[in-house]
Amino acid sequence: MMAKVNKIRVPMRELPAEERIKNFNSVPLGYNEEEAVTEAQRCIQCEKPVCEKNCPINMKIKAMIKEIAEGNFKEAFLIAKKDNPIPAIAGRVCPQENQCEGACTMGKIGDPINIGKLGAFVADWAMKQGISEEIHRKDRQEKIAVVGSGPAGISCAVDLRKLGYKVTLFEALHIAGGVLQYGIPAFRLPKDVVDYELSYLQKIGVDVHLNSIVGQNTLFSELRREFDAIFLGTGAGAPRFLGIEGEKLMGVYSANEFLIRVNLMKSYKFPEYDTPIVVGNRVGVIGAGNVAMDAARYALRLGAKEVYILYRRTKKEAPTRAEELQHALEEGIIFKELVNPTKILGNEDSWVTGIALVRMKLGKPDSSGRPRPEKIEGSEFTMKLDTVVNALGTRPNRLFLSKTPELETAPWGGIKVDENLMANIEGVAAGGDATSGGATVILALGEGRKAAKSIDEYLSKRRVS
Repeated sequence: MMAKVNKIRVPMRELPAEERIKNFNSVPLGYNEEEAVTEAQRCIQCEKPVCEKNCPINMKIKAMIKEIAEGNFKEAFLIAKKDNPIPAIAGRVCPQENQCEGACTMGKIGDPINIGKLGAFVADWAMKQGISEEIHRKDRQEKIAVVGSGPAGISCAVDLRKLGYKVTLFEALHIAGGVLQYGIPAFRLPKDVVDYELSYLQKIGVDVHLNSIVGQNTLFSELRREFDAIFLGTGAGAPRFLGIEGEKLMGVYSANEFLIRVNLMKSYKFPEYDTPIVVGNRVGVIGAGNVAMDAARYALRLGAKEVYILYRRTKKEAPTRAEELQHALEEGIIFKELVNPTKILGNEDSWVTGIALVRMKLGKPDSSGRPRPEKIEGSEFTMKLDTVVNALGTRPNRLFLSKTPELETAPWGGIKVDENLMANIEGVAAGGDATSGGATVILALGEGRKAAKSIDEYLSKRRVS
């Protein structure tokens, strides 16, 4: 007879909303050892773990959870680390509810297992204990360049280094990590966790070159001459805009600029860091994805009195993670549904004073599967705002692509690749946001791993030819 199963997951301790809006500290406090074991013991250890099939990097989730349930945290960490180079990061920001946890069998009778938080727990535990995996490899002579140190570049570099290749990673910024550093707030992803996870690259022998802009101070043609293969993980750092009047007013930010100023340039520590940021009392954020929630929650912490999410659909259709939406609402972010901006208003000094909006209604589903927002004629109105943040998504790195005309691109602007993530140039692979236009950390990790496999196969064939 099967033992009684606890249907309710162990809750994650969090900073209270009234406390966390006053600082930039991590909101989730993580499981302690007892909580992690109790949560892991809820897992029924399916014979065919569908959670693993729904994981973009096919982590051995079942085995990891079994070891946690038995208190074998080191073994659990080593299992996670084998497939995931940054488990402490992925466990915090991966949309598990749509992937591994979304497929969890326990979700059919109760709460799915809290897979992400268990992964983050064992990675944090290993970090505190100073535990790392041992790598046994046979060194190879081929040299590989990895351009971009975001999630795709990290996983590609790690897998290739484990295979023995000489890997050089080129990062345009002064710090490695890509979107992990400049795009995700510390209250979701503590920067000491990011720094520790990224130190792994150098520990295993990846040669990291910072302040190296490929296409500017390092030419792509030079990389092709010097390296046997190249992986392009150049990301999607160029913002998208609505194309409406007033977007060039002062007080209008792209979400990229807004988050970079806070995350990377420490504007919240002005004047200690000479990068001021102005938010005013009333802030409007256009969009309802994770980046929009990040910008809105940052605006609140930077002193705004009222922060609005301006979205043309409803909360139900919002692309943000449920956890991020819940945290935003708990903190007092005001979700203004079924509105679409038509003009940003300003004064004679070219500063934002408000925004003109039109009300929307939902029609039949569009290509995204969500109901299409339709304009309600005669429903225009205005709101007073001091700051507007545009969080409508991103486009690939235009500087790099403009300098590499020989690289074939897709109609929407991303790097064109085949089913193995190989580009039109021999020995060149690409993945992550550079080919997808903006996805998730875990999907980028998966593409980095897939590209590493393709590069290895390419070099192996070349070796024997």
